[in-house]
Amino acid sequence: MQYQAQQQYGASSSSSSPMRRIEQMAAENAVVMFSISSCCMCHAVKRLFCGMGVNPTVYELDEDPRGKEIEKALMRLMGSSSAAVPAVFIGGKLVGSMDRVMASHINGSLVPLLKNAGALWL
Repeated sequence: MQYQAQQQYGASSSSSSPMRRIEQMAAENAVVMFSISSCCMCHAVKRLFCGMGVNPTVYELDEDPRGKEIEKALMRLMGSSSAAVPAVFIGGKLVGSMDRVMASHINGSLVPLLKNAGALWL
């Protein structure tokens, strides 16, 4: 599997709020995914993207010292009281978790999103 793993969020983001950091990270690349390395749903979404030829930027929250605060902010952003990951952003916009990504793939709306974001060239 090929994807661009990001382990730390950079010094420039250390003073901003977790929500602001999420916005900044989500806008940096065409496809951004927040993940936990042992999460099977995260792995499935990574495999889907890689199988499509998309190279997502993946932030492994369990490998970063500030990952817990990012995870809490993602839970608020996604309106979830349980799992905050995987959280997928395409073109800087929140798509959602695995269920939304898979539903978009099945109904045919995922490919146009990826093309519009410049992540997929078919």
